Amino acid sequence: MRLAYHAADRDDAQAAKARLAELYGEANSADCDVLIALGGDGVMLDALHSVMGRSTPVYGMNFGSVGFLMNEPNEDDLIARLQSAERTDIHPLRAVGRDTSGQTFEALAINEVSLLRETRQTAKIRIQIDGRERLSELAADGIMVATPAGSTAYNYSAHGPIIPMNAQLLALTPISAFRPRRWRGALLRHSSKVRLDVLEPKKRPVSVVADNQEFRDAETVTVCEAADKTLTMLFDRGRALDERILLEQFA
Repeated sequence: MRLAYHAADRDDAQAAKARLAELYGEANSADCDVLIALGGDGVMLDALHSVMGRSTPVYGMNFGSVGFLMNEPNEDDLIARLQSAERTDIHPLRAVGRDTSGQTFEALAINEVSLLRETRQTAKIRIQIDGRERLSELAADGIMVATPAGSTAYNYSAHGPIIPMNAQLLALTPISAFRPRRWRGALLRHSSKVRLDVLEPKKRPVSVVADNQEFRDAETVTVCEAADKTLTMLFDRGRALDERILLEQFA
């Protein structure tokens, strides 16, 4: 089994990479059988983005602070563990938008696509779902569309729902909503197309953030599931992502 490594810059992750390469060899990431991510959840997201468009599965070892998407940093019998690992297939989100200068942008996000106010001014955003207006004006710090894999991350911190992996749903979650004051968001079909239009974009500038990519001064963005993209994460037996998402609701 050909392994490649995607490691954080921290000393323990780099040392683990050197040990693993000595024990199991190191292949080029472009033609490996499994990519090993060494770090925290951010490193896992970077590793998944690096294999976007390929069928290479990613197995993570936690050398970060939370490591929700990672396995324990156990270097023993790695090949056997990879051969018996449980697979989780996910589809990222695709965000396509335009900024106030007329420039277009496109990005893929594994966890969520967020719209965030850039200044002291509250963001005002119109929400359309599948071509139908559902909210003419949301006044808030922002709003996000989150996948099941990302539902326990920023979405959960913003009081959004945790979504089981096989639920085929997306979370639409406001960030510090001011008007409507008690609106808590919505659960949407995974096939839904969400259009978010920034109202008064010059006076109330808003940025779009898709995982680790940011686009400033957005005017409009459409978010939907990228059904043509499939990413695979590997987990040790008993540590599958759907089980961890379930446990998170009883923590």
